[in-house]
Amino acid sequence: MSKMQLDGPRQVDLYASHEAIHARQVSGFFSHLRLAIRWGGFAALLILPWLSWNGDPLLRLDLPARQFHVFGFTFFPQDFMLVSWLLIIGAFALFTFTNWLGRVWCGYACFQSVWFSLFMDLERWVEGSRNRRVRLADTSWNGEKIRLRITKWALWSVLAAATGVSIMGLFVPIEGLLADVVTGSLTGWTAFWLGFFTFVTYVMGGIMREQVCLYMCPYARFQSAMFDPDTLIVSYDAGRGEPRQAKKRGAEAGGDCVDCSLCVQVCPTGIDIRDGLQYECISCAHCIDACDGVMDKLGKPRGLIRYTTEHELAGQPSKTFRPRLLGYAAVLLVMIGAVAVATVQRVPLELQVLRDRGSLFERVEGPAGEALIENVYTLRIVNKDKAPRTLVLRVPDLPGSRLEGATRFDVAGQEVRTEVVRLLAPVPTARNQEIHFELTDPRDDTLTLARESRFLAPGQTP
Repeated sequence: MSKMQLDGPRQVDLYASHEAIHARQVSGFFSHLRLAIRWGGFAALLILPWLSWNGDPLLRLDLPARQFHVFGFTFFPQDFMLVSWLLIIGAFALFTFTNWLGRVWCGYACFQSVWFSLFMDLERWVEGSRNRRVRLADTSWNGEKIRLRITKWALWSVLAAATGVSIMGLFVPIEGLLADVVTGSLTGWTAFWLGFFTFVTYVMGGIMREQVCLYMCPYARFQSAMFDPDTLIVSYDAGRGEPRQAKKRGAEAGGDCVDCSLCVQVCPTGIDIRDGLQYECISCAHCIDACDGVMDKLGKPRGLIRYTTEHELAGQPSKTFRPRLLGYAAVLLVMIGAVAVATVQRVPLELQVLRDRGSLFERVEGPAGEALIENVYTLRIVNKDKAPRTLVLRVPDLPGSRLEGATRFDVAGQEVRTEVVRLLAPVPTARNQEIHFELTDPRDDTLTLARESRFLAPGQTP
């Protein structure tokens, strides 16, 4: 009779050779849900580069143009703070859902776990059931094994290449990319990154698979810091299942666990959920579907392995709304609201003023022979809107000054314009004076940008 290994220290050989995991196929609610998510996610990735919104790509990170099109919004490098906040929101969302639902991200939405499941689906389709795959792995190389492996590797390569092309389609126009692939006219960097994404997808999804989750992913190591006794986790009910023993339908003696090991055979990371909570568990719930099927055949209630909490397993009430979870959720909602407001209300213009560092100032003679001081500035104007704008530039706080060069700009939609202007003024008293460049849209008086700069001069002698 086997006994459940309780949580506690475990001896792990860090230098043990890797043993391939041949997960058994399982049918059930959670398995069907994951199947729909992984193939639906792959289909979404294939379609996403082709979608557009009001003439712009729905999602495109256009690095050469320094424009980032995200679901109808166009962001520029000047909007990097919003991107930072989005990353922070993603982190707090992970904290919130982990504290509430455990590792549902790993089990259902993580790119790695979803994609290595796709590779496992193709492997199962080519090589057959778990038992056939195990026998094939132990068989010496022969014609049949070579044929099956080459077929599998070819399908893996197609999947990896399709993934690589779709990812590259989020950075460059997908139509031109496919045309370049077909004609073999890819540029050096495009070919490099396309090969990189394809290679990484193939290695991490087809070869390393669960090893990425076990050894490379940091989330598996610090997830326990976000757990509490009310966190929903996949657990084995030892009180109901022990002692384990084989039994027939309707038998009452012993625990409900018949030690069939199906929960181990279906696990994509190769663990035994009956050993307690383990960092290797990605909460995919395949073991739940397998165990529920066995319980149905034995006429026993489902739920020997189920989503539950430590408090529930101990016979104590679980709390859904608890201070830690509410705190995470409150911070998350506040940040989402703040970023949404900032995104909607952001000023559609950006102005940068850079003073020429090549010279401090220059003395020039005005039209009437008066002495003037000249400073040179480089303006960077960004129109974040799709509509063109006519903008007027002025410097209101330097008496007697005038701008030489363009002061009225016709800026196209989403254009980044660089202009050089000269500011001339009578010799001021101060050697270093604060000034402001104002950029205004005459059609919208509320749209005015002011940027601080400095006007350098020799100063007047007393």
